[in-house]
Amino acid sequence: MQSAKRIHWSQFLANVDARSVWDARKLAAGRAPDWFRTLENASSPTEINNTLLQHFFPPRPSPPPPLILPAFNDVPPVLPAEVSSALRKSSNMSAPGPSGIPYTVWKQVHKANKRLLPSLFTPQLTHGYYPLAMKRANGIVLDKPGKPDYRTPSSFRIIVLLETVSKILERLSALRLASAACSLGLLHPNQCGFLAGLGCFDAVATLTHEVNLLQAAAFKVSTLFLDFKGGFDNVCANKLATILTRGGVSAYLVAWIKSFLSKGQWRLIFQGAPKVFCPVAVGTPQGCPITPLLFVLYISQPPPDAPSRSGDFICRRPHHHGWLGLSTFKYPPSSIVFRQHPKARCRLGSGFLCPQN
Repeated sequence: MQSAKRIHWSQFLANVDARSVWDARKLAAGRAPDWFRTLENASSPTEINNTLLQHFFPPRPSPPPPLILPAFNDVPPVLPAEVSSALRKSSNMSAPGPSGIPYTVWKQVHKANKRLLPSLFTPQLTHGYYPLAMKRANGIVLDKPGKPDYRTPSSFRIIVLLETVSKILERLSALRLASAACSLGLLHPNQCGFLAGLGCFDAVATLTHEVNLLQAAAFKVSTLFLDFKGGFDNVCANKLATILTRGGVSAYLVAWIKSFLSKGQWRLIFQGAPKVFCPVAVGTPQGCPITPLLFVLYISQPPPDAPSRSGDFICRRPHHHGWLGLSTFKYPPSSIVFRQHPKARCRLGSGFLCPQN
């Protein structure tokens, strides 16, 4: 039967003309499966939409929008060179947000008028404000492959497509924040991800070098890879702002980040979706250029119940008490290399490693 089907299909394609070519295309594409008609406790598109929103974006406290937007002093204006640098790192193949405007349009706009985008971004940084219109996004609902049942929201995942013009400003802010974090010592010295000139290759090279170095000194070496489940979603905007303020980050950047992390408006895209924008509150939105850096800074401080002795928090300070820390945060897992004294033992708890007598 399968052989007969293949022969019939080949004969059909061989006789396709200008009128029947579209019929052939429809047959080749097939019918998209309707995953959502059997979702538990939800039958109508509106009920499905609300169920998915409740599952992926449960209500949580969010910083209220400021009533007054004072201008901060000494805010460096956005330069055309900064915009050009951000646009060079933006792929033309990236899917656009709700407006449908791709990066190619903004590249042509910036090429025609170098002052337009800087004049749009500078007032937002000056007042530490991120407009609600720039926080609108499409949430593409995709099924997770290999699931035995697609009747629950946990069998799906959401890919967020933000406005391209928003991600240009986020990339600019990420570059400024990374520069400030490095100069203020807020990042681990071995941090490789999300910094200019460093990447996965540097992390692997450093990891290999440290392992070989310790093994040559007759140390027992172990490597622990950690993955923070739901890390981006659980970033608290107020705590992050406190960490950045105490670290000496400029007030305008802290205010802009708090505004960036306040509630946005997303609409879910699936078959039969109502396609209405709904307010959502997330920790740090996935897919944003600045999100990984914010998460790294958020976990750069030891937890409140961590031991207070210097060196106990392995990602905090390297080379104390015989421990060597190596952070290679990447979407967002981290790699930690530590060396163990022959008479020492170690325990893992609360997200940190410390020696145990």
